[in-house]
Amino acid sequence: MFDSIAGKYDRMNHVMSLGIDRLWRRRFTRRLSRRLLPGSAILDLACGTGDLTKMLALRGFSVTGLDISPEMMEIGKEKCAALDPIPAFMLGSADAIPFPDSSFDAVTIAFGLRNFDHRSECLAEIMRVLKPGGRLAVLEFAVPRNRIWRAIYLFYFRNAMHWMGRAVRSGEAYGYLVDSVLTFPCYEDLCCEYEAAGFQEAGYLSCSGGVALIYEAVKPLKKD
Repeated sequence: MFDSIAGKYDRMNHVMSLGIDRLWRRRFTRRLSRRLLPGSAILDLACGTGDLTKMLALRGFSVTGLDISPEMMEIGKEKCAALDPIPAFMLGSADAIPFPDSSFDAVTIAFGLRNFDHRSECLAEIMRVLKPGGRLAVLEFAVPRNRIWRAIYLFYFRNAMHWMGRAVRSGEAYGYLVDSVLTFPCYEDLCCEYEAAGFQEAGYLSCSGGVALIYEAVKPLKKD
């Protein structure tokens, strides 16, 4: 499904979010930059077309993008081709991350966590490849809690997705997007999943009144 919409994925995201998705990613990278040392090793999981991968690399991090969609990753490689150093890109799945234990200072995921079929197994893999004290940082859609804002958002979201799907002849893909956002656990529910996987300090920051959330959690330090 993601291969089939790779060529129009970025354009549709920017149109549907009215360009605000770029601001969310900038806020996300700024926040993470305050928590990591320059040159830290980051795994950008479900990197897709590489928007976040590129932003992180421009911040001076050593970034590896991992995704299951070769078509989307090819677009990401093109975006990052002029960077120095160029981020690495690898084909792979979040439930079998092809790296040794304790390889990364942080794992990032932008709008991809809700697509993981076996989330608990994926969180276990993320925990495995993080260094002790390493950070999991996730940018993901949510549903606003304010009743009025939620009603406005849902009306726009459902209708915009339906129109976009028809306009680009990808109704199934954009129908899936609506369903995945509306059924995905968010706020404290997702933080509880992090804690069940063994992460500490799980919390979230609201963006645009709860349309998107920045989640953070930390792998515990090794015990003496």
